Amino acid sequence: MIERLLPSDVSCAATRAETVPDGTLFPEEEALVVKSVAKRRNDFATARACARRAMAGLGLPPAPVLHGHRGRPLWPEGIVGSLTHCGGYRAAALARATDVLSLGIDAEPHAPLPVDVRELVALPAERERIGPPAPEGTDAIHWDRVLFSAKESVFKVWYPVTRLELDFTEADLVFRQAEGGVDGGTKDGVAEGSFAARLLRTDPALPTVLEGRWRIEEGIAVTAVLVRPDWAENDGR
Repeated sequence: MIERLLPSDVSCAATRAETVPDGTLFPEEEALVVKSVAKRRNDFATARACARRAMAGLGLPPAPVLHGHRGRPLWPEGIVGSLTHCGGYRAAALARATDVLSLGIDAEPHAPLPVDVRELVALPAERERIGPPAPEGTDAIHWDRVLFSAKESVFKVWYPVTRLELDFTEADLVFRQAEGGVDGGTKDGVAEGSFAARLLRTDPALPTVLEGRWRIEEGIAVTAVLVRPDWAENDGR
């Protein structure tokens, strides 16, 4: 799914597998999760297996992907990218730094957010725009979950460039649904569109409005945001 949201110069790889064979991880990666519980190890390993496939898509040899502050992936020199994992879906997206300044992807189960999380994530204006939580077991879009995923993608773009934390309340998102879809709902379990994220905390290294895309398919909501190195020139600055 994630490849549907990103341009052709971004190499994407995804899997629905929950585990990978022993020996998938490099020793340096293995050392990071040797004491972790099984779920954490599996999430870590399957995402990195996707990363290796995405590296191959760029013509690069396999390389370890360690992590920095708050688990941010550390990519080989000259590469930018993003990882995501949730129950039933793992993905990686990579690009050359000459083509892409920063990118972020996120995947979430397409289900309502817990009420307390919704209150933390959504600004009052966003809650008004997305409406009340949608009931489970219908074709309705769970906009609160899409919002959560989109903000995660925004933050994954923001931090590698600015090295600053961004709070959920520091981005205001507006969603658009693609023409031809069911307004506010899915068709055969599928829906897609775009969004604009207005940053309430700004930095000269990034535009004040980030554009992204979202898609729902097979019970998973995925989002992606990408910024080009020449964004300021195209932004009229």
